Amino acid sequence: MSVLDPRLRTSAAIAGSRRDFLRSAVGLGAASALLGFSPLKAATLPLNHKAVVVTFGGGARDEETFAPEGQENIPNLLHKLFPQATLYTQVVNHGILGHYVATASLATGVYETFDNFAAVSPDNPTVFEYFRRDLHRPASDAWVVAPSNGFNRIGESDNRRYGQGLGAGVILPKNLLKAAMPGHGLGQYDHLLRDNYEDPYFTPALAGNEVELRQLDSILKLSIDDFTRHALTLSSPDELSVYIAKQLMRQLAPSLLWITLHDIDIAHSGTYSLYVDGIRRSDRLCAEIWQSIQSEPEYANRTTMFILPDFGRDSDYDAAGNGFQHHRTGDPLSRTTWLMALGPGIRQGVVIDHPVDSLDLVPTLGSLLRFDTPLAKGRPLTEVL
Repeated sequence: MSVLDPRLRTSAAIAGSRRDFLRSAVGLGAASALLGFSPLKAATLPLNHKAVVVTFGGGARDEETFAPEGQENIPNLLHKLFPQATLYTQVVNHGILGHYVATASLATGVYETFDNFAAVSPDNPTVFEYFRRDLHRPASDAWVVAPSNGFNRIGESDNRRYGQGLGAGVILPKNLLKAAMPGHGLGQYDHLLRDNYEDPYFTPALAGNEVELRQLDSILKLSIDDFTRHALTLSSPDELSVYIAKQLMRQLAPSLLWITLHDIDIAHSGTYSLYVDGIRRSDRLCAEIWQSIQSEPEYANRTTMFILPDFGRDSDYDAAGNGFQHHRTGDPLSRTTWLMALGPGIRQGVVIDHPVDSLDLVPTLGSLLRFDTPLAKGRPLTEVL
């Protein structure tokens, strides 16, 4: 039986299948590490330690990723990143399965309950506000690169105790591109400008800390011509986001950088081939981000990278769902995802099977970078600290 069997659709069974799939993928050399984990203290981290978080706005099912038939779609995650990483195979999301509200929950450590399609800020303090307030960090040290206008308020909460200018700067690459080409020439950029795969009619008003076009040169050191010219060489919105993230790393070297990829969510179109293309592209971009971390002097050997989907997708076997296309049933396949951590002091090629919560990311970041997260509900992931 496999993780696809309806009789095995529990979070624990999904985790066990992922472990077994990984054993088959990485070979016998790593099998002892997979089975022989024992707690060890991570190496003492420098005070100028940094963290990069990469989330997928649109999860991918095991049959297109970890299962034997899907492993060809994630060669970088399996063969380049996992051998350097600790992987949690059972990360459970108990909240609302909408991409903005779920990503906001990841960023606050509290399950947010607002309408996924509402243009609102999170109710609870974000990790960026905890970081900046507790460590007295400047605005230039915390950034979010977001996939669509719907994420424009994710950098700062409505909590007056922590908000009011202590959030992260938010860059919306699609919005920058639209602003750079006012009233003309957008047709050649259509493949980069689709804003929301789940609800194409949702276009929230922009407000918050998002970077405006006039700041393109002052912050990212990019001229409008250079930006638009490079955009023409890219094939997807996520590639545009990673390009912007690399510019941020090079120019400002923020200590806390959050990148949300969204191409996988094209699954809502119902076209399986585009969904698989999104998985393959996300796999490649994660490797590119890690390579940039290793090659930038401000990041090399002092940065922990976390990679995780916001949640999963429906099973083909659930009559209430739509298979790969949606994530609406709330069953274990929709709620059970994974987390990969890489960086100094992280044990390599290790799989953690016991259940953890999506909310555990924020307190883990707090423990790693040495700031408090008093209102977050999760608990630090001790295996990566």
